[in-house]
Amino acid sequence: MSAKNKKDVLIHTDDLTKIYGKTTVAVSRLNLDVREGEIFGLLGPNGAGKTTTIRMLLGMTEPTSGKAFIDGHDCTREPIKVKRITGYLPDNVGFYGDMTGRENLRFTGSLNGFPEKGLDDKIDALLDRTGILDAAEKKVRTYSLGMKQRLGIADVLLKDPRVIILDEPTVGIDPEGVRQLIEIIKTLSHKDGRTLLISSHQLYQMQQICDRVGIFYKGKLMACGTIDELASKSGVDTGSVDILDEIYHRYFERREA
Repeated sequence: MSAKNKKDVLIHTDDLTKIYGKTTVAVSRLNLDVREGEIFGLLGPNGAGKTTTIRMLLGMTEPTSGKAFIDGHDCTREPIKVKRITGYLPDNVGFYGDMTGRENLRFTGSLNGFPEKGLDDKIDALLDRTGILDAAEKKVRTYSLGMKQRLGIADVLLKDPRVIILDEPTVGIDPEGVRQLIEIIKTLSHKDGRTLLISSHQLYQMQQICDRVGIFYKGKLMACGTIDELASKSGVDTGSVDILDEIYHRYFERREA
């Protein structure tokens, strides 16, 4: 079934499964819908299968069985069409350290065949939006991790994607850098109307930005919904400061029992 058969769904999976070797199940029969314009958090510890799921969505690895679609395009059979509308920020952003932020973005523009005319204006607007315009002429090797992540978002936005996938975007960033990144992510959804899928194990940070979350554990989606819905199902007080952390551990305890 194509995602186009479901109203307002941009990311859709049908029993998506990835098995390495004969017995290592990385992702097991994942059925997931991410709606247009929402921020969806795919949450779980390292090794839960989050990155493998992202790789299948991007056509970087083939599923053992099942299917994945982005805007109705089969992620395995139509990876080029998927990449045209999808921006991806990996957990370890790779930029040329001896080039400036601006030069790195120009390089991305040239790789994508963008015309020279107007490219610098577009780059300036993106650097300004991500809060690093004043560092545009500095070598990227001098950037903090948070600045590199914001440069990564500017890089992703160059091709104006409808869908953005972020893999552990806040790991290793200082609190102020996290705050700035969270504000940028919010505007991508709430102001631009883009659809975001964020993989993370940083539960408190995801609690601040996600419209819905999926709790992932050992390759399986244990629960999916809004934080209030999951709190109600798991008996967690919605007034808790670390509500998502408590929800996750309730489901974790049930699975281990």
